Amino acid sequence: MARQKGKKENNPLVKEAETLHLEQLEWDGLTWLNIEEPTERETAYLAERYPFHPLDLDDCLSKIQRPKIDEYKDYLFLVLHFPVYNRELRVTTTSQVSVFIGQNYIITLHKGDFKTLVKLFRECQIDEEARQENFNKGGGYLLYRMVDRLVDYCLPILNKIGDNIERAEDNIFERRGMSRAIEDISMLRRDIIAFRRIIWPMRAVLGNLEPKIRRFTTMELSVYFGDMVDHVDKIWDGLDEYKEIIEGLNDTHDSLASNRINDVLRVLTILATISAVLTVISSFYGMNVALPGGGDPAGSSYTWIWLLVSMLAAMGGLLFYFYHKRWF
Repeated sequence: MARQKGKKENNPLVKEAETLHLEQLEWDGLTWLNIEEPTERETAYLAERYPFHPLDLDDCLSKIQRPKIDEYKDYLFLVLHFPVYNRELRVTTTSQVSVFIGQNYIITLHKGDFKTLVKLFRECQIDEEARQENFNKGGGYLLYRMVDRLVDYCLPILNKIGDNIERAEDNIFERRGMSRAIEDISMLRRDIIAFRRIIWPMRAVLGNLEPKIRRFTTMELSVYFGDMVDHVDKIWDGLDEYKEIIEGLNDTHDSLASNRINDVLRVLTILATISAVLTVISSFYGMNVALPGGGDPAGSSYTWIWLLVSMLAAMGGLLFYFYHKRWF
């Protein structure tokens, strides 16, 4: 991790800056301070250097914040949530990025889950053209570039959910995949619910962001933010579509499972009915009395043949009757 560079002062918090999780990038009078895995030590350092409200600094460390914009005289404070897909657990989780933006600085605090944000910082570090493109138009434009990349980062996650839905659909119509289908559907439903819970409050925050950051940029950003909001709406529409699809797949799975259970029960019922008739015949001729076709009480081979023919005739008659009724 790169160290924060600056003048050493007598204040111990400033001297401690070299050991904090801080990375600083300056260009054309604009400073981007990136903080990964923030702790109380980093927020204390910010409190010493910037006029931030203590509640905002506490919100940077809180895990239960909702997306919001707090507007102050000298700066804006933003809390933004975006989805992060865990490939090992196959689950979509929420990750938070907090942003302070002023006239000549922008500060981001996050857990490091947003690879696209880290990649943008690295590009600006090593590429002068990238720094010029992102820094020369003010902090407002740099913030737009960050948020736009984070929004675009949601699209591959959405596409991944779509691929998993197609795989679950194939498993539903394969007998060997039926056992996994219900688990896949449940996990996909959980991902879609989590994704929707993240995107819904973000739509309002991003829709109201552009008017509030005009004072931090030298260019008109309404068209840029309009395009970004369109992307968010596209993501929301995709989630709505996937929600309907997964509900339909769940109903289809239940219908197929019910039909297959009915098929099994129908066969078992036919077998039980035939077995009951055969049991009656065998029990009837098992009585210790003289019966027609039963022969002498001591037993005879003709008796066994008579019972076998009777059972086969009863079985054939029942199967013919069930087939005639279209019960199988």
